[in-house]
Amino acid sequence: MFDTKIAIIVRDDLQTWQKLNVTAFLASGIAGANPDIIGQKYTDADQRDHLALSIQPVIVLTGAANVLTNIRNRANDRDVPTAVYIEEMFTTGHDDANRAVFSEHGASESNTVGVALRADKKIVDKITKGAKMHG
Repeated sequence: MFDTKIAIIVRDDLQTWQKLNVTAFLASGIAGANPDIIGQKYTDADQRDHLALSIQPVIVLTGAANVLTNIRNRANDRDVPTAVYIEEMFTTGHDDANRAVFSEHGASESNTVGVALRADKKIVDKITKGAKMHG
């Protein structure tokens, strides 16, 4: 049905609240970069409107620190845009601080806790090799 795949990969040693937080932030990055994936509003049986959701499914994967570093570097090597969350962003309180701390670290470091991407299905499968379905 879709030529592309959206994948969010979170590090497997995070606490549950961290996994959920990272997933939410990364999903917003994908939606912001791809407004065409947002469908129409939802209306319930009481005729109340609700916000639109993605028209495309999102898979959530997990992996160890080295798996996320590899995924981030594979995406970079293929020029696939990514949304990335690093450990140090847990200590900040707002977007400007997130960007500041992010700029101090490189892709080869082992501090990546989440990566999201949207690309051709086969490319996403190659990039995310080593990650497992989140369970």
